[in-house]
Amino acid sequence: MFAKAFRVKSNTAIKGSDRRKLRADVAAVFPTLGTDQVSELVPGKEELNIVKLYAHRGDAVTVYVSGGNPILFELEKNLYPTVYTLWSYPDLLPTFTTWPLVLEKLVGGADLMLPGLVVPPAGLPQVQKGDLCAVALVGNRAPVAVGVAAMSTAEMLASGLKGRGFCVLHSYQDHLWRSGDKSSPPSIAPLALDPLDLSEEKGCVKADTALQGDMRQLTLEEEEEVQQRCEEKSPSEAMEDPGPGGLHADPTDSKTLQEQMDELLQRCFLQALKCCVRKADLPLLTSTLLGSHMFSCCPEGRQLDIKKSSYKKLSKFLQHMQQEQIIQVQELSKGVESIVAVDWKHPRITSFVIPEPSPTSQTIQEGSRGQPYHPPDIKPLYCVPASMTLLFQESGHKKGSVLEGSEVRTVVINYAKKNDLVDADNKNLVKLDPILCDCVLEKDEQHTVMKLPWDSLLSRCLEKLQPAYQVTFPGQEPIVKKGRICPIDITLAQRASNKKVTVVRNLEAYGLDPRSVAATLQQRCQASTTVSPAPGLKDSLQVQIQGNQIHHLGRLLLEEYRLPRKHIQGLEKAPKPGKKK
Repeated sequence: MFAKAFRVKSNTAIKGSDRRKLRADVAAVFPTLGTDQVSELVPGKEELNIVKLYAHRGDAVTVYVSGGNPILFELEKNLYPTVYTLWSYPDLLPTFTTWPLVLEKLVGGADLMLPGLVVPPAGLPQVQKGDLCAVALVGNRAPVAVGVAAMSTAEMLASGLKGRGFCVLHSYQDHLWRSGDKSSPPSIAPLALDPLDLSEEKGCVKADTALQGDMRQLTLEEEEEVQQRCEEKSPSEAMEDPGPGGLHADPTDSKTLQEQMDELLQRCFLQALKCCVRKADLPLLTSTLLGSHMFSCCPEGRQLDIKKSSYKKLSKFLQHMQQEQIIQVQELSKGVESIVAVDWKHPRITSFVIPEPSPTSQTIQEGSRGQPYHPPDIKPLYCVPASMTLLFQESGHKKGSVLEGSEVRTVVINYAKKNDLVDADNKNLVKLDPILCDCVLEKDEQHTVMKLPWDSLLSRCLEKLQPAYQVTFPGQEPIVKKGRICPIDITLAQRASNKKVTVVRNLEAYGLDPRSVAATLQQRCQASTTVSPAPGLKDSLQVQIQGNQIHHLGRLLLEEYRLPRKHIQGLEKAPKPGKKK
């Protein structure tokens, strides 16, 4: 969450009532703390500040700062300790242990994967899904990260310690840590660290329970030996989350992940040439080959990622294919490569056997195939422009600050009351001072309008603010963007053959995979569909369905995916009953 720089919204000294409430919240959330410890953590008289900030993905976070260090942060009404606090109270949370090499990835924003855990002789701490946990490194009990358990301990063990274990919220060396004194973790001896038995029996790390009294830290040589013995199964797997659609290595396959990705890349390439690309499509942009054809040939449950292959770049892979004389690539315009020729008689194409297709998924959501689609929560926001900074600066906001409608209302009401602008004779009216005049009135109103009703003043303020919005997909962190969210755009087009086609764009903004939507519509409409790059839109695809299929498309989007009608434009072009498509 704090892997990138955040934006501070306000920084104020805490009020006495808020301090008492915070102390009560800490005592309730962390019952293991005694009264004295709670008073020590939330001091009664020492300086304590409340910092409200926006994380880089738009999350609104409240941070409590004492003695120059962040001690607690609040997200969605949940209270979390920082590493500074955990260094003073290392037993505050259930603590799991991982390898030092993993820390770099946690700082970069990665979650902690279960294969990266080090299992102590006494077993893993007992937690439930959603419990708050700490992460420490081998040899030191001082926590270096705070996160939430993605599954219970029983589920972790049942999974064979595979998959995502913890959603990491904050770590040592991230930007929240940097906002403090940037001190390093103290050295806290483990409660019962045993020597590691590197026997072949466990394949990874096995503790010798007969030596439980002998406490010592893992030496660098031992750590390297353990990590080599664990191969892909310790830090490397913890650093990488393949996700539900990622590349899962076959446990019976001795090939490395890079070798498997090379094979997947070549498979998708050959299948695209054999099944999707026709001579009439040439010349074909290399980006179109990848985006519209190769990705669609990727097996379900796998994810094509060129960066994880030995080629690293598409251009390098295509150069290799050109050297094998399968294709011919030319730069038809500056910096843009296209495939101008394909040898469909090449032995590698003719001998390629098309894999059996898997059943088309009936439910779609980007990155979560097989899971029911849930529409995102879309919330309108407002951005303070330069022309309105004087109105908002008294409340701690500045140019570019992003606010909810309720926050805008609070700012305007407080400003009017603080400056005695509420009409004494009619409480429903607000007198306009020069700042309000400049913010809400048009030029021809400047000398004629002296007062406004509350509702008119608030609506005018909202109209003058710059639009923004927040999109929250289920299970993901909110994303804040400026401007208005583009609706799903449905249009009818006439082709050269005088046939109508339905074109739909901007599905990705709502978490929908255009290829999956196309596959669903192809079955329901019994009509041909194509997926291609959307003209004028970067990294966006459009779906084209033969005929006027807006009626089917509307039912899919409104009834099954439950998207609000206001975010879909073009539904009025559906064919009238009895009219030929």
